[in-house]
Amino acid sequence: MELGFHVPIFDIDGGTTAIAGELARVGAAAEASGATWLSFMDHYFQIEPTGLPAEANMLEGYTTLGYLAAHTSRVDLGLLVTGVTYRHPGLLAKIVTTLDVLSGGRAVLGIGAAWFEREHHGLGVPYPSTAERFERLEETLRICRQMWDPQNNGPFDGKYYQLAETLCSPQPINRPKVLIGGGGERKTLRLVAQYGDACNLFGSSPADVEHKLDVLRRHCDDVGRNYDDIRKTIIADNPRPSPENRDEFVRQMADYAKLGIATVIVTPTTGSPAAWIDGMAPAVQQLAELG
Repeated sequence: MELGFHVPIFDIDGGTTAIAGELARVGAAAEASGATWLSFMDHYFQIEPTGLPAEANMLEGYTTLGYLAAHTSRVDLGLLVTGVTYRHPGLLAKIVTTLDVLSGGRAVLGIGAAWFEREHHGLGVPYPSTAERFERLEETLRICRQMWDPQNNGPFDGKYYQLAETLCSPQPINRPKVLIGGGGERKTLRLVAQYGDACNLFGSSPADVEHKLDVLRRHCDDVGRNYDDIRKTIIADNPRPSPENRDEFVRQMADYAKLGIATVIVTPTTGSPAAWIDGMAPAVQQLAELG
């Protein structure tokens, strides 16, 4: 089992002018720990589950990843997860391609159907129905797949998106893996089975995750996909791990490892995330020993 870090809070000790330096230290700390994943959120406003108000600091995700690409050399980089409504899919594929090229082939496309209605209305971004957002998500997955096919620069004619050309030059160094976030059993996990290289679930309990994986397996059977080809990841949040309870956290992860969870992602929620990551670093080797 591998460890990843997801940084959702930008209210950094020292204020706004300290953010850039602290994020550079986050990248260095993540790589020094041996972690394999580093991510940020894709939001315009801060979200309530962090315990902070919408007015708290929030950075644009792909700009932040571009900055981290220059301050890291090994760890995979992605957003957990991009809201499908936030960027036109052709532009999204180009942005992720750019991140991949400039990071030396380390970009991951984390994507989901989007959910935070307030920030859409706040900044004037259309917020269609849930059904439409999922239809747009599927078209976006198909467009990204076509954009990353160097043999297919042709048009895309969908219900919501029409592209005269899917030209993407340069192509990514490594075709970005597609991580689809969420555990919706009817739509999200079907899209994982059909289009995803990885899924991301909430680590609410081993029983809950086992059920979601059983649903994913059935969807894989339905679409003729090899279930074992999909990387399974979770966000650990029950309880939220910290350096103080690190050993207990590792013990709790053993049950998830038995389910085939390959990566567990943890979230520093302090104003000094680099130091928090340093405190969690021993968990990398401890989790690796779980298998």
